[in-house]
Amino acid sequence: MNILNFFSGDCFDAYKYFGVHKYWKMGEEGYIFRVYAPNAEAVDIICDKSDWKPVNMYKDKGGIFSLFMTEAEEGMRYKYRIHQQNGEITDRADPYGFKSELRPDNASVVIRLDNFEFTDVTWMRNRSQNYNFPMNIYELHFGSWKMKPHNEDEPEKGWYKYSEIAGELIKYLKDNYFTHVEILPLAEHPFDGSWGYQVTGYFAPTSRFGTPDDFKKMINQFHKAGIGVILDWVPAHFPKDEHGLGRFDGTCLYEHLDKRQGEHPHWGTLIYNYGRPQVANYLIANALFWLEQYHADGLRLDAVASMLYLDYGKQDGEWIANMYGGNENLEAIEFLKKLNQKIKDRRDGSLSIAEESTAWPMVTGNVEEGGLGFDFKWNMGWMNDYLEYIKTDPLFRKGRHGMITFSMVYQYSENFMLVFSHDEVVHMKGSMYQKMPGTPAQKLAGLRQSFGYMAAHPGKKLLFMGQDFGQISEWSEERGLDWNLLADGKAMASGTGEVIQVKSSHRMLQDFVADLWKFYKAHPAMYAWDEIPDGFEWVSMLDADHSVIAFMREAENEKLLVVCNFTPVCYPEFKLGVPYAGKYKEILNSDAIVYGGENHTNPRLKNSKKEKMDGMEQSITFTLAPTAIQIFSYQPEQPVNRKRKKK
Repeated sequence: MNILNFFSGDCFDAYKYFGVHKYWKMGEEGYIFRVYAPNAEAVDIICDKSDWKPVNMYKDKGGIFSLFMTEAEEGMRYKYRIHQQNGEITDRADPYGFKSELRPDNASVVIRLDNFEFTDVTWMRNRSQNYNFPMNIYELHFGSWKMKPHNEDEPEKGWYKYSEIAGELIKYLKDNYFTHVEILPLAEHPFDGSWGYQVTGYFAPTSRFGTPDDFKKMINQFHKAGIGVILDWVPAHFPKDEHGLGRFDGTCLYEHLDKRQGEHPHWGTLIYNYGRPQVANYLIANALFWLEQYHADGLRLDAVASMLYLDYGKQDGEWIANMYGGNENLEAIEFLKKLNQKIKDRRDGSLSIAEESTAWPMVTGNVEEGGLGFDFKWNMGWMNDYLEYIKTDPLFRKGRHGMITFSMVYQYSENFMLVFSHDEVVHMKGSMYQKMPGTPAQKLAGLRQSFGYMAAHPGKKLLFMGQDFGQISEWSEERGLDWNLLADGKAMASGTGEVIQVKSSHRMLQDFVADLWKFYKAHPAMYAWDEIPDGFEWVSMLDADHSVIAFMREAENEKLLVVCNFTPVCYPEFKLGVPYAGKYKEILNSDAIVYGGENHTNPRLKNSKKEKMDGMEQSITFTLAPTAIQIFSYQPEQPVNRKRKKK
């Protein structure tokens, strides 16, 4: 590493220099410790090997403290003791530490990065570098997917380790046809209830679920099973815990000095000073660290909007305008551009995904053209509109019809990802099941339709765990999912009195979701042209009276007709205009009896007729199922080969 690049802002492998590394000095083997603390009066290493007695480190002209220790070994716990210029002393975890103790302890732990050897070369070589691939992500909070029996005040006794549950998790994802998993929490954090979004150890996978090598092994297993891995990464803010980055060397080394720039008042966290080269180096090196050392397939950046706007979550007087008098955080914008450009420069299919909740332009635009350079942006507008619409009693949905059609107005302004994430099923918002109106059967029908509509709408997909089988209770990191909902029951057959096995209605929902994602992956029209207008065509967008929408999804050599009825009313003879003459075959229906529906299906082909409807010359008549999504394949008319009669 060229240390001059660290001070100029062009050092993107800083983790290979800072932190702790195996080292040989004058023929002696040991470990070298390095930490950047330019304003500290002195820095000591304290460690369990020396009974936590301080050992003084050496400071160079650039403010980097270092120490070579022959007695250091893997597994040794250590901290940096910072002597501030005002006389205060604080003990800090290593900002570049590769392993941390489990909370409430917070020492860093010496490990080597090269202990585990990945065997996923085929997966890494074949990662796609374009967007015409199917992508449906299972968002996973690792600690609460399943939990062992435990006391409420000892949640750590309920956690499964990576090594204990990786096989079961992979089977679940494969059985339900998910293409990727997005894992949270990622890095070390002191507070369980932050879900990993208040990080103190950016280079250390949380110790809650195993060792760094265990984490690498699990990712390797995912890849060998054909499943991509997205990691939840948090460059927007960090907590004030004394062992963390805040006032690290006695000064605001990582954050701004002025609280109006350096603090989130509502979150109680600190904001990075993105304009400082060493801070930008730290964060970009951390992002590349997860891609390089852990073979992550992509990073999802949390709270990007809070980075872009200086006044995010603040009142007048709580923020400072930029040099032009605006509320844009110019330094954060340049940081994000630089970060995404470095990821793209890898040319290996690594992805960056923005959770950005505003109308900031060109989030996924090319950096050279003024964009931020992300690959995908969460479509929060689609999600908010849809959830507001679907919570409305079906009787009144016709007055809100525009909420389910508006998303296509701006669909091609960004590369969007559609999400039903963890944020929508916490803090008294209710589970997806609870958001659906009506009886339990109607709620499950609403879920089937909602997931089907998400799958058919242009954009990549993300679904938070538990919603795929209709989790009833709101999610909490303190307990596992309601897996008991999948247990089949018994019932007495009428007439015979025979006891028969009855499939759980939630298991039937899960069956639908599995079949839906299998269908999604098998039909290029559902994903290949997500980013171009040719992949979508409205068929019926104005039928507010029936609360019905219909559209075509298209790709090369495939056309699909998608119809959604957002009311619990069945129409046995529903007439719909279609853009192409030919045959339409129903190939997916969320109302099928095998999924717990009422079985209003269309087993026969539907031939279009030259009868005008919905502004089109051709139309079909079919059974429109209640609270359902129906997908038809299109077969063009075959020309009749007529032979001339002999005279």
